[in-house]
Amino acid sequence: MTLDAAAALEVDPLIDDPATRIIVCCGAGGVGKTTTAAALGVRAAERGRKVVVLTIDPARRLAQSMGIDSLDNTPRRVKGIEGEGELHAMMLDMKRTFDEIVEAHADAERARAILENPFYQSLSAGFAGTQEYMAMEKLGQLRARDEWDLIVVDTPPSRSALDFLDAPGRLGSFLDGKFIKLLMAPAKMGGRAGMKFLNVGMSMMTGTLGKLLGGQLLCDVQTFVGAMDSMFGGFRTRADATYRLLQAPGTAFLVVAAPERDALREAAYFVERLAAEEMPLAGLVLNRVHGSGAASLSAERALAAAENLDEGRIVDQRSGKTGVRDSTAASPESQPVDDAPMDGTPEEHTSADHTTEQLTAGLLRLHAERMQVLAREQRTRDRFTALHPEVAVAQVPALPGDVHDLAGLRAIGDRLATGGSAPAGAV
Repeated sequence: MTLDAAAALEVDPLIDDPATRIIVCCGAGGVGKTTTAAALGVRAAERGRKVVVLTIDPARRLAQSMGIDSLDNTPRRVKGIEGEGELHAMMLDMKRTFDEIVEAHADAERARAILENPFYQSLSAGFAGTQEYMAMEKLGQLRARDEWDLIVVDTPPSRSALDFLDAPGRLGSFLDGKFIKLLMAPAKMGGRAGMKFLNVGMSMMTGTLGKLLGGQLLCDVQTFVGAMDSMFGGFRTRADATYRLLQAPGTAFLVVAAPERDALREAAYFVERLAAEEMPLAGLVLNRVHGSGAASLSAERALAAAENLDEGRIVDQRSGKTGVRDSTAASPESQPVDDAPMDGTPEEHTSADHTTEQLTAGLLRLHAERMQVLAREQRTRDRFTALHPEVAVAQVPALPGDVHDLAGLRAIGDRLATGGSAPAGAV
């Protein structure tokens, strides 16, 4: 099955539907998730919806494209939106989100102890999976406020697109793990006073951990675990609630990919995982699809024409004559005679013709390379479609430059809304 036979992804009905409350743009890193999320937000807002775009992209391109100096953990309204809707944008502050959770679910004294704990500061700033987990926490907070018609989520730039779905489970496993339970034991038995009641095996284990981690770090970890003990259940409860929210009918996943083997392989894994988790997939967005305005000229013909130019065997149609020009074989009598006087010397004309032929041959070779890229992309897309014929697809042609303003985002939104094949003249 080819991509042409695949169902077209209809973006406008998706973003216009008031039942659609969350759109999650997911995929491998570097495939254009941020641009896609921002373009969807702009288009939905200009079609009348009140939208907030949550990005986790550290490059801050979203803020620049929307004319905002900077984004932070607070939604900020974007100016310049045309229409009756509103667009707000924010960038996840992972540590601040973690701090807000602590402040909301612990009394003032315990919250202060947690926030000042060195181990907590390291955990909240860079523990594996924390960014993905906090993205889900923030999504849950935004949805609970019920302030926006539509929330568009740009998932973290992870090595794997699956990290976004796996993060809550990983953090839950960490909080439920034997290591944490071991560290919680002294706190549950009364802190240092309770240590005397531990058996010899526990004392030996703690001593070993102290040697491995360092006495101060072990103390910091135990203090953190003791203070966070009452909150661990809340983390798991909220993660489960957000996971159910992602499965709800009002959520739509858009898998974003480039027409490259690795990106589409990652997209295929994600499509299969969403199906296994019974999460609603709206379709696939193929970004940066190349096209050509001269697609009828194949790579083989272009290369052959370039070789002919290099060898001087190209059809000469000057003065209405048609023949093969070969400067080594032609006699002076066989050369066409122009009625108009020749400007410049014969040597200048020969040099100009040679330069023109070189440039033409070079352009033909560039075209051949482009057609080879197109063929490779088509094979890759067809392979994905053959594996997942049920997935609707929208193609976004490659643009000549980066998107850096609202006009560029509108252009991307227009291309998304076509839902079909890339225009022939796409670059």
